[in-house]
Amino acid sequence: MALLSPAISSLARMRQWRIDAWRSHPVDSQREVIQNLVTSAQYTEFGRKHNFHNIYNIRDFKKAVPICEYDDLKPYIERMMKGEQNLLWNSPIFWFAKSSGTTSDKSKFIPVSEESLEDCHFKAAKDVLTMYYSYNPDSAMLTGKGLVLGGSHTINPVNNEAQYGDLSAVLLQNSPFWGHWLRTPDLEIALMDKWEDKLEKMALQTVNENVTSISGVPTWTLILFKRLLEMTGKQAISEIWPDLELYMHGGVSFTPYREQFKSIIGKPIHYLETYNASEGFFAANAAPGDEGMALFTDHGIFLEFMPMGEYGTANPQTIGLKDVELNTNYALVISTNGGLWRYLLGDTIKFVSKDPYKIIVSGRVKHYINAFGEEVIVDNSDQAIDMACKKTGAVVNDYTAAPVYFSDNSNGAHEWLIEFEKEPANLEAFVTELDAALQSINSDYEAKRYKNIALSLPKVHNMARGSFNKWLQLKGKLGGQHKVPRLCNERKYVEEILAANRPT
Repeated sequence: MALLSPAISSLARMRQWRIDAWRSHPVDSQREVIQNLVTSAQYTEFGRKHNFHNIYNIRDFKKAVPICEYDDLKPYIERMMKGEQNLLWNSPIFWFAKSSGTTSDKSKFIPVSEESLEDCHFKAAKDVLTMYYSYNPDSAMLTGKGLVLGGSHTINPVNNEAQYGDLSAVLLQNSPFWGHWLRTPDLEIALMDKWEDKLEKMALQTVNENVTSISGVPTWTLILFKRLLEMTGKQAISEIWPDLELYMHGGVSFTPYREQFKSIIGKPIHYLETYNASEGFFAANAAPGDEGMALFTDHGIFLEFMPMGEYGTANPQTIGLKDVELNTNYALVISTNGGLWRYLLGDTIKFVSKDPYKIIVSGRVKHYINAFGEEVIVDNSDQAIDMACKKTGAVVNDYTAAPVYFSDNSNGAHEWLIEFEKEPANLEAFVTELDAALQSINSDYEAKRYKNIALSLPKVHNMARGSFNKWLQLKGKLGGQHKVPRLCNERKYVEEILAANRPT
């Protein structure tokens, strides 16, 4: 390992010129990406139906292909899962990433081509490594192992050739041979289905490893940390893994978890945010601590940006990179080298820089509260939770919120279910700080709270520890990349979680 690591790190640094090229010419890179996508897929069933052979520019592409969601592509995907090929993409599809970006009963199966593996996911991962080494050239990360907290892998029962699993499992199954030398735990543990057993075996195997980096969803990473401390009797993770230097996170905002990680790790380390979904690898911090993630423009994905005012209209319009504005919410629309065409991803993003292009994930198009015109998005609620915790000394494990509608006796309000790692000394004070933080962040919320005219003070339930995991387990969504929806404009999730935790 010690001999291999310098060679890999040298190769990683040699890629920097490629990154500099697409970051310096992002619009040109995107133009080349869409040209390659259309050319590759012109003889597929989808390409023939939408006259790809007559598409010569981005304007033609937008006219020929309507914006779609999963249900629009589902008939093609179901046929692909039964063995048909050349439907959405021109190379064979033998892998499907089971989407874990939702806790609804329906699962999405995203086609994963060889091109999307090599030219998107793996290429982006190499670029993240390169950027990190450019920032930290003396890093010893590759002298140890990277701990990956991923999902499960299951054979597709419909087609003997096709397989599916969480994205992390698909990537693990297809990673190059040398990647297994640099990773822990063993593949049979990493791909286990039962999350409770998996965590236990993962803790037992990794406790004596030299773990130098970790990647995974914050909630499950914290659970593993706590089990390791319980197992060893140590006070901090740095006592178990003294060479740990990097944590890579994504999937949910890290803001509510940052202080917990600092405390439980017990020493300063680097934190890198990545934006990697079943549909593609879109962005990552160019350096630890950066505001925003560098947008990947040369990784087999053509990106469009839908102003939120267009969402839900009969013929929604999108804009390209050169026309985006800073600090404006856009719904992300993608076309990929896995066969997704003008696909509404469901995430909302904001640009925090245009030179170079850097983004933050601000929420989901369907995960917000706007029952009274307050337009509260996940970015608002994450910030408000963080501010209230700092004011009261509380630490939050997880939360969700939904509106309470007007009744004959009361105004509307927001109802919050919050699971604390460390409870505030005074819950009422926490609620007051949460409300004040939201008002300071969101002027629409502030206006609706004015003299309680439309919105009353938030109603907060102090949930017992494990409440959200109990609900996820009931839905068969415990572990991996599954997560609790932060906000919902309907009361579905709040009602389900409360019901799951009522005494029987």
